[in-house]
Amino acid sequence: MLSPQEAAGRTRAFIIGGENLLAEDIAFWREFAPDAMLVNEYGPTETVVGCCIYQVPIGENLSTSVAIGNPIANTQLYVLDQHCQPVPIGVVGELHIGGLGLARGYLNQPELTAQKFIPNPFSDKPGERLYKTGDLARYRPDGVLEFLGRIDDQVKIRGFRIELAEIQSVILEHSGVKEAAVIAREDVPGNKRLAAYIVWNAESPSSIDVLQSFVSEKLPDYMVPSVFVPLKALPLTNNGKVDTKALPAPEEVRAKSGTFVAPTTPTEKLLADIWTKVLRVERVGIHDNFFELGGDSILSIQIIAKANQAGLQLIPKQMFDNQTIAKLAAVAGTVRTIQAEQGLVTGDVFLTPIQHWFFEQNQPEPHHCNQGILLEMRQSLDTEILQQVMQQLILHHDALRLCFVKELSGWQQAIATLPDIVPVTRFDFSTLSQQEQELAIASTATKLQASFNLSESPLVQAAIFDCGANQPSYLLLIIHHLAVDGVSWRILLEDFQTVYAQLQAGEAVKLPAKTTSFQQWAQKLKNYAQSDQLQNELEYWCAESRRHVSRIPVDFPGGENTAASARTISVSLSVADTQALLQKVPAAYQTQINDVLLTALVQTFAEWVGEPTLLLDLEGHGREEIFDDVDLSRTVGWFTTIFPVLLNLSATSDSATTVKIVKEQLREIPNRGIGYGVLRYLSDDESIAEKLQTLPQAEVLFNYLGQSDQVLSESSTFSLADADIGSASSPKGSRRHLLDINAIVVADRLQISWTYSNAIHHQTTIDNLAENFIKALRSLIHQVSDNNSLPADLSDFQWSETDLENIIAAIGDV
Repeated sequence: MLSPQEAAGRTRAFIIGGENLLAEDIAFWREFAPDAMLVNEYGPTETVVGCCIYQVPIGENLSTSVAIGNPIANTQLYVLDQHCQPVPIGVVGELHIGGLGLARGYLNQPELTAQKFIPNPFSDKPGERLYKTGDLARYRPDGVLEFLGRIDDQVKIRGFRIELAEIQSVILEHSGVKEAAVIAREDVPGNKRLAAYIVWNAESPSSIDVLQSFVSEKLPDYMVPSVFVPLKALPLTNNGKVDTKALPAPEEVRAKSGTFVAPTTPTEKLLADIWTKVLRVERVGIHDNFFELGGDSILSIQIIAKANQAGLQLIPKQMFDNQTIAKLAAVAGTVRTIQAEQGLVTGDVFLTPIQHWFFEQNQPEPHHCNQGILLEMRQSLDTEILQQVMQQLILHHDALRLCFVKELSGWQQAIATLPDIVPVTRFDFSTLSQQEQELAIASTATKLQASFNLSESPLVQAAIFDCGANQPSYLLLIIHHLAVDGVSWRILLEDFQTVYAQLQAGEAVKLPAKTTSFQQWAQKLKNYAQSDQLQNELEYWCAESRRHVSRIPVDFPGGENTAASARTISVSLSVADTQALLQKVPAAYQTQINDVLLTALVQTFAEWVGEPTLLLDLEGHGREEIFDDVDLSRTVGWFTTIFPVLLNLSATSDSATTVKIVKEQLREIPNRGIGYGVLRYLSDDESIAEKLQTLPQAEVLFNYLGQSDQVLSESSTFSLADADIGSASSPKGSRRHLLDINAIVVADRLQISWTYSNAIHHQTTIDNLAENFIKALRSLIHQVSDNNSLPADLSDFQWSETDLENIIAAIGDV
């Protein structure tokens, strides 16, 4: 080993080859022999070794790998995509080499030779070939080639092909990072994610938040690692390369840091296992908060259902009162098990508030209002088994057998008996091209969407689209909205998977026990509408402040708000910001995700309208705990609640205060709003309905649908397909609200869709609103990064005025 003095005096030129040359590898020579010529030589054996060279400019700022430069004489280098087409400058592709130095092939290996030495598509000379190196590279704007790793390091996540070396290269550009490695982990089967391991630069360390934002600005969202793990050093193999197999699971690092406490009791272990599957995280400690892990009210229903199915006695209210594994395990089994009818439920059913709301719209084609889903099958679909699956689902879930008849007194509903045959239609599109198949699926789905008859049960359609032997098949499921909602789809898809697997294996069908029937729920709501307890809510819903609200601005006064004129635009958060919203923001603001979304929404409208008050209709899942003897965790039906919320920002000075004000107003809503619809539509006192109907009606509807990523896993028989399945509702209908805003987490990103009428608003108006909403939301999220100790407020402790008076009195006695 040369000393610094020897290096400075004896080295004039240094040619390096054989491995990916890193900046740190030549740091010694650049410091102690700055005048020495440093040359990076690249070239595989198949091209007589050296075919590309790069002379490192003196003083060039290097942070990651050293470039490999330009081809030598009589050599051609091409960066091509998978179709052997040149990629643009800056885009990663596979490096191909041509020229005089190319080998003839591999001795006695004709198949490998044909695979790696391909005809040169850029030469007219017969016999000219290119060598496929398997190396990833890209051209810089100055024409210099950069080496980015092996194509073997490519991974596929959520349908995207990703070069791990490219991500690693960007991470190493950050001054706070000394070393980095990126891998794809699948610690939970079916949940593949990118994990980055970093060693901080001791001279200029940074934070995970700052690094994550840095990477998000340089890479598309799907390439941003979902977790960054700081290590003291990267594990190495004997030859000095990063030992990827030795990189620890992110939760192992968290456990060693002292912030993770593993479950120990059988109940804790069972609950932790359920949480990891529903929340899609690798590991849950007993002191981790459910909402800080990204949980919400919809996911809590899934957890309660799975816990009860596993033998634990829990109710949803206990999830909200005990938000950690440790606390929840302590109260498991402290409430009595709710018994539900397990046989075939049939007969008349009272209309629920949301069903009354639906028929109140008096749409011209009420039979055409559905929820549909298209599934891409990961294995061949047996039509006979599918027929049996659908029959079992319709047998088990009574609401799928609902039918409706319009009489003089209004619409009536009933649950029918099981039909003799459940129609499953197969369509053969195997002879069509891919483009023709897409058009055929859309056309067929459009006809099916409009084919329901409300008086005929079941209100379910199932169709198989056969696209040929080398293409996946698709399954279209359509259910009329009167019989299903978002939570119900989670139940149905899980049961579909279970029944299909059981029948395919020749086993008897066994589904989890039924919970409270939709029929019984409707009866209890009707009784509840006449109770004194509910009458006490009327004062809240009829408050004087609700009578004085402004209308939102319109661009075309008098325009018709029709379904045909509806248009939708969508905006989204980055993966990094979505992760912060789901996991960091709830902890920092001591709140739930919906509170933060609504805060940003009110801020956006306040800026637009010029007033700090917004009246909006808020959608909820509607499965509220207002009865002790009801369990809806596995009941299918339409339970949605829609209720008016009046939010007032008043004069606020900072983000934390703004969120607190909105949160407290939302906490004042009795029983999460379910009473409004019950009073308006089910009360026998007509004056109550009249009072509520004469109040100003909201022109904006908002709904947070939760996290769709938890609906299916990659290990399921099917996956969600992104394709046109026709219109879910009739284009002849009218719209109730001027603006419908829906937020949902899809593929690790929060997506917000704004639906409006182009007969009432300019697209630019809605574009500006949507972008301002995203800006307001980002501001609230980034406030957390700047201040991780935002204060809690009294609403977090659910104290009444009497509680506060007693506490103040006790303090005075001390």
